Amino acid sequence: MPNAIETVDVNVPVTVAYNQWTKFEEFPKFLSFVESIMQVTDTLTEWKVKIGGVERTFEARITEQHPDERVAWNSTGGQVDHAGVVTFHKLAANETRVTVQLDWEATGLLEKAGAALGIDDHAIKKDLTNFKEFIEAKGTDDVGWRGDVQA
Repeated sequence: MPNAIETVDVNVPVTVAYNQWTKFEEFPKFLSFVESIMQVTDTLTEWKVKIGGVERTFEARITEQHPDERVAWNSTGGQVDHAGVVTFHKLAANETRVTVQLDWEATGLLEKAGAALGIDDHAIKKDLTNFKEFIEAKGTDDVGWRGDVQA
């Protein structure tokens, strides 16, 4: 199963970075492969993504969430099998390190080739750069979901 770990430092307080990340429906603004996300419940989301020109849908369940620290999830059904975690580390009052770890099951020749060549890692790194630019330009946050989830 391919996996990737990527990190970006953003020039906003940890609460601002975390709150933005919990607004799943805004992911298409900075994640290039995400077409849409609908938050069904506090812990269930429905995703539509486009990977290698192929549109796929799946559900993901939040398995762990602690404000200003981490959000972890697993896909629960649909056309994509993956799991991930994003962590938030306060570096300074206005600087936060965001680390994303993704594990997924590559299906089809194109996805397997992309995983072997590290194209997925590059895409994740690019999307984290997009997140950095997005959140730093925004500068402030609207309150995100601050609930605590422990599976």
